[in-house]
This record gives sequence, structure tokens and C-alpha cells, in this order.
Amino acid sequence: MKLHFIAIGGSAMHNLAIALHKKGYEITGSDDEIFEPSKSRLAKYNLLPSKEGWDEKNIHDGLDAVILGMHARSDNPELLKAQKLGLKIYSYPEFLYEQSKNKKRVVIGGSHGKTTITAMILHVLQECGIKCDYMVGAQLSGFDVMVKLTNDAPIMILEGDEYLTSPIDRRPKFHVYMPDIALISGIAWDHINVFPTFENYTEQFLIFANLISDGGLLIYCSDDKDVKKVSELAKNTISKIPYSLPEYNIRNGITYLKSDTEEYPLMIFGKHNLLNLNGARLVCEQIGVNQKRFYKAISSFKGASKRLELVAKNETVSVFKDFAHSPSKLKATTMAVKEQYPERELVACLELHTFSSLNAEFLNEYRSSMNYADKAIVYFNPHTIAHKKLPSISTEQVRQAFGREDVIVYTNSETLQKYLLNQTWKNKNLLLMSSGNFDGIDFSEFAYKLLGL
Repeated sequence: MKLHFIAIGGSAMHNLAIALHKKGYEITGSDDEIFEPSKSRLAKYNLLPSKEGWDEKNIHDGLDAVILGMHARSDNPELLKAQKLGLKIYSYPEFLYEQSKNKKRVVIGGSHGKTTITAMILHVLQECGIKCDYMVGAQLSGFDVMVKLTNDAPIMILEGDEYLTSPIDRRPKFHVYMPDIALISGIAWDHINVFPTFENYTEQFLIFANLISDGGLLIYCSDDKDVKKVSELAKNTISKIPYSLPEYNIRNGITYLKSDTEEYPLMIFGKHNLLNLNGARLVCEQIGVNQKRFYKAISSFKGASKRLELVAKNETVSVFKDFAHSPSKLKATTMAVKEQYPERELVACLELHTFSSLNAEFLNEYRSSMNYADKAIVYFNPHTIAHKKLPSISTEQVRQAFGREDVIVYTNSETLQKYLLNQTWKNKNLLLMSSGNFDGIDFSEFAYKLLGL
């Protein structure tokens, strides 16, 4: 097949392009800007467009289909040409579904934890030698690409994002995949630019649950009252299995899973990760992996990229980075680090970077979300707010929203870095949380400088 990708530089899009190239498809693509690591990875497979920008000439009758990325606009000239020619146009979720129609589809959904749970499942299946196709939203250790498509794998593991499918398809992505097995890890209001109320947001998860094939299975986190409510309302032609925390203990900064006869040390930690792990275990059981095999395999799981990732450490200090940006993720991540290292002071630093987090009305959702941190720091860039065309917010608004008089608020990245570098770092941990990079911080370089390494 000959396929053209409009907005090939996106995280999911460029991985799908590479996966299809490896499968033998003829791939072309275009984008108005392509950043790293997409740029280098596309170049490695000779898929990098020769020039940036859109060109109607890329679209012609010789194409079998066009795959449209979310980054493109509905008035994109290449899209308009494809529509005029009557070409088949897929979003990348639609194309993934087309590639997996004859496979058992396992879809992992939830406001938080879905990337980690998907990564855990893939890690265990790889350790156990079980073939599967997949799509996951982060680069994983031991995996060359974030999307894999083959003809022979009987299972497809899909991370099910609730954000919109494409500029011309306003369905959430996870409504496209039609799961045989689905998991919902948690529900916490997000993407308020698309889902204006919590009720509207929650409704998307009920629709997702009701799309499970008859006779299929819903695995859900019973610790989350909203997830539990969705499971109760979901159709009765499916089976439903709840999960909660597994048995565990913590010794000398290491978390151990407990079974009847053995303990299994983990490389990850935090109650949210243990919940994720138990959900992943139940999925793997449906694929033929028993608890003992799962626990043995998960012991070597280091975590998904940017998910409570250790950047650098010495004997008394550890620096972590995390993708956390929503209130629920922020609370879970700070609690995890404090529980794992109760004797160390926790300095937690959050960047408000997403549309929701920079919205003055949504800001109040962050109240008490940093209470597990001994020192709470919040950073935002007023230029980012202007770029997103949102009303401005003040440092005082941020301070009041978090409900802590002692929260420190910065609006200049260099000033923030100087403050952190001038602190005394002994028996302390630093947790940097953002879906961005604090306007240009190289996390590794900064951590090594802070630790004097």
C-alpha cells in the first residue's frame, strides 16, 4: 500500500509511519515542523520529508489512503486535496483498528496510569516470549518503536487516549478501538477545552466501556469511585473484574511485592504504580501469564519514560522527573516519593504547561495536590498562557489555588534554576513534574549540576 501521512512528525504518527514502513508499506509524509526525537527517527528510516510545509502535490490518485494527524488543521491544503480526490482518509486510531480487526484487542484507558500499565503489560509479555502488536504513548526500554504491527501476532495492546481522534473526527481516540478486553485505571477531569464539565468527561469512559465486545471483559480500579460507578453502569453483556493494591512492603527504599511464599523486589515504587501493576497483572492473566510468572517478569520493569523517572542520585539525594501535570497525577507522584523516602525532605516542583492547568477556572482543582511535599514550587510562563490565548493568571491566584501559603511561585525559568541550585541538597529529594521542560531545562544536565557530579 502507498500511504501519505499528513503531520508525520507527531509522536504517535511518526511511530506508526515507521511501523508500517517496517511492514513493507510505501510511506510518504509532510509536516510544517518536526522536532526531535521524531526528526532523527524518521531520518533513520528515510522517511523524513525533504522540506517542511504542506504541498498539494503530495496528494495524488496513486495513493491508497491518507493518514491524518491531530496536529493538522481542518483547512490543511493536503487534506482538502485528498477530500476533493475522494481518497480514503484515516486518523491514526482508525488505521490501528483496521490493522487489528482480526486480533484480540486489549485497550488501556484512564486519566492517569494508562501509559505505565500498557508498558508493564508489554514488558511482561516480552519477558514471557508472548507475541503481540502494540501502540504505547512513551518510548520504552528494550523496544525500538512505540508502535508494532505484524501479520502473525494474535493480540494488539493499545493505549487508549481520551483526547480527540483528528481535526475532522471529534470522537475520543479510545472510542475507535472496539476492545475485547478493556481496563480503566482512574478518572480525573482533564482536557477541559474539549470536555467542559466533569460529567461530560466521565461520560466518555462509560461510552468506552459499552464499546467492549459482548462477552468481553472490563478490568477496573475499584479504589476510584468514579471508575467504580462507570463499571456499575456499563452493559451487562461483559464480565467485570475490579482491582486494588497488591500486598507489599517497603524496606531501605525498595518496594517488595508479597506472595504466599516469596517476595519480589521492584524497580518502581508508589501506590499509584502498585495499582497500575495489579491492573496489568489481571490483563496478563487473560493472556495466559499466571501471577508467579508476572511477578518475576515485572521485577525488572524500570518504568515508562518520564514516569517517575530517576534522573540522577548520590547517597543522600535523588532527582526525579515525571510527566505529572493534572491534580490527580501530581498528588499520586508526590505521595509516592514521600512514602518511599520518608526520612528525606521532598522538594516538589511543578510546571503549569497544559491548557487545563493554565486555565484560571480549572486552577482550583489543584487544591491540596502538593500537600505531601515539604517544599512546594510552581512555575508557569506568562508567554505560554498568551500563546494558548487564555486569560492571564497571577502568582497570587496560583498560590491561593494550591491552598498553601508557603507555596513558592516562579514565572522565570532561569530564576527558578538559580534558586534550586543555591539550595543545600543533603537528605532531600527533588521531583520535577511537567509535560514540558520548564522552558528549556535539560533534566540530566541540571540534575548532575545540582548534585555536583
